[in-house]
Amino acid sequence: MYIGNISFDERPLFLAPMEDVTDIGFRRLCKRFGASMVYTEFVSAEALVRAVKPTLRKLTIADEERPVGIQIYGRDVPQMVEAAQIVEETARPEVIDLNFGCPVKKVAGKGAGAGMLQNLPLLLDITRHVVQAVKTPVTVKTRLGWNQEQIVIQELAEQLQDCGIQALTIHGRTRSQMYTGTANWDEIAAVKRNPRLHIPIIGNGDIDSPEAAERAFERYGVDAVMIGRATFGRPWIFKEIRDHMEGHACTLTIDDKIDILEEQLHINLDYIAEGRGADDPQNELRAILHTRRHLAASPIFKGIPDFRQTRIRMLRANTVEELTTILEECRERLRMLDDGQNAPMP
Repeated sequence: MYIGNISFDERPLFLAPMEDVTDIGFRRLCKRFGASMVYTEFVSAEALVRAVKPTLRKLTIADEERPVGIQIYGRDVPQMVEAAQIVEETARPEVIDLNFGCPVKKVAGKGAGAGMLQNLPLLLDITRHVVQAVKTPVTVKTRLGWNQEQIVIQELAEQLQDCGIQALTIHGRTRSQMYTGTANWDEIAAVKRNPRLHIPIIGNGDIDSPEAAERAFERYGVDAVMIGRATFGRPWIFKEIRDHMEGHACTLTIDDKIDILEEQLHINLDYIAEGRGADDPQNELRAILHTRRHLAASPIFKGIPDFRQTRIRMLRANTVEELTTILEECRERLRMLDDGQNAPMP
């Protein structure tokens, strides 16, 4: 599979762009464990044009995480064009992705993200002008439509290809569904089967296990799979999927996984200190804020009895030492559970 001149192995797995989630530390871990391409947090075109510093920081890319996609969103043609040019010049990503799928009110409610599905002429005008303005491959991520009465993806996919995009990611829900219900992969498959379409189709929605990823390729025929919420606290999911599709068991232990989560915390601390200065007293808290939601959401802790209180402690932790102590407590509790399960029957 190719996006522009970027070649991917068979059955590529992509990390979805997610606000406050896909920071540089998390992307680097996902890449290490087998993500074929990672995406930054989505970026406001308006904030880029205004040179807002926190937004510009989102364009920082490490060489080891490439290929990287940077996703921008907005509802104004000149701003989206200028933002794409800033991204191209500043970060030189392998892909510039246009966000026409974010369903949250603060984005879609203002007519950007999935809100663009209510103004398809403007959506297509933005796409066309951005494609013409940059040399970097331009892709789009969108949803099936605004609601169940307005499923537009079949026609829209052809129109977007005509605008010059080089890949299309489809989340199998409407905007009105947000993240509820079940993703409709039949609609995604129908786009893929369209003989007029020659660009890669990337499927997204409810990929939360190796079996779901394999089904997306085998039953629905997509060219690649994009994984979002299932990566929270689980950057190794890419290895789990690859190992499954290659026919062998994933060898990561609970100890390995807790080590990875602790490493994520320290990667974020080092990155923030590098960008803001090692002496900034707020670095530690910023690193924790970037990390603790991953830890609290990690599926490896689900077997711990009465984990709710521990999860609350994680979300309230304010120091690296405090958070690391909680993780080590979880490690011991999981070891005890494993020892108990493997103990011989009396």
